[in-house]
Amino acid sequence: MTTIDPARIPENLRPVIEAMCATGAQLSRVIARGPLAGKLGAGVGENSDGDQQKALDVMADEMFEAALRGTGVKYYASEEQEDVLTLDEGGTFALATDPLDGSSNIDVNVTIGTIFSIFPVADSATASFLRPARDQICAGYIAYGPQTLLAVTFGAGTVLFVLDPETGRFELAEEKMDLPVAAKEFSINASNRRHWGQAVLAYVEENERGKDGPKGKDMNFRWVGSLVAETHRILTRGGTFLYPSDSRKGYENGRLRMVYEVGPMAFLVEQAGGKATDGVTPIMDLTAEQLHERRPFVFGSAEEVDRIAELRG
Repeated sequence: MTTIDPARIPENLRPVIEAMCATGAQLSRVIARGPLAGKLGAGVGENSDGDQQKALDVMADEMFEAALRGTGVKYYASEEQEDVLTLDEGGTFALATDPLDGSSNIDVNVTIGTIFSIFPVADSATASFLRPARDQICAGYIAYGPQTLLAVTFGAGTVLFVLDPETGRFELAEEKMDLPVAAKEFSINASNRRHWGQAVLAYVEENERGKDGPKGKDMNFRWVGSLVAETHRILTRGGTFLYPSDSRKGYENGRLRMVYEVGPMAFLVEQAGGKATDGVTPIMDLTAEQLHERRPFVFGSAEEVDRIAELRG
């Protein structure tokens, strides 16, 4: 049984997307069982970048890696693995993924997700991923929450599907997502306020002044701690997300990874009519220089992203 309408997927990518959807549906059932499925949020070690891995991180990585063999994916890059894996020597695609985004929320029943990005294969494994973000031919996320959702773009808009638990298929929910130009919400980890640079602080203070400040309207603050959850909310009703660089050691370039998180989310946001930058420069114009490198990330409603760039000067 197919898990998504093949007519809505480019023919050459159908086996890859089918594998991602089938595995996402399987993973959603594991997540829905919560503690009945075991200690999914238990720490099991660290990845190559020093972040703690949860049991579900490793499980999801193994599931996607196995499912993608034989689908045309030559190179597989995962946030949970140090090096690129070769899955199919004759494959024509390179797929990068954060198999389980939002690990800190596994045990508290908050939306978590899978992020993925697809490039055409280049001359080598690393060259297939260390290239301009605009070279992506597909990006998407699967959100595991009250509904299991797939948001995906192939470069002609961002499309939303919902997993129907009765049929086991991802059914079309929105033909073309449209991110509002203006915003009434913003998202940033306020606990890091004392470490922010002047432009970020000025933007937040501007929002906090509400209708009595330069915005002329009240702004609501939101923070989930799951990039997939934040992105889906913003794609649905507008808003702005900031994970900037700050003064702490190890946070000079923020904490989100260019290849696995920043690049694919920027592609989705742009295709929905929003903007995504590192604070100034569009993410889609940037090139990753290392497989696990981090980038500051600002995205969302165009007016707000432009304002942040203005404040950066």
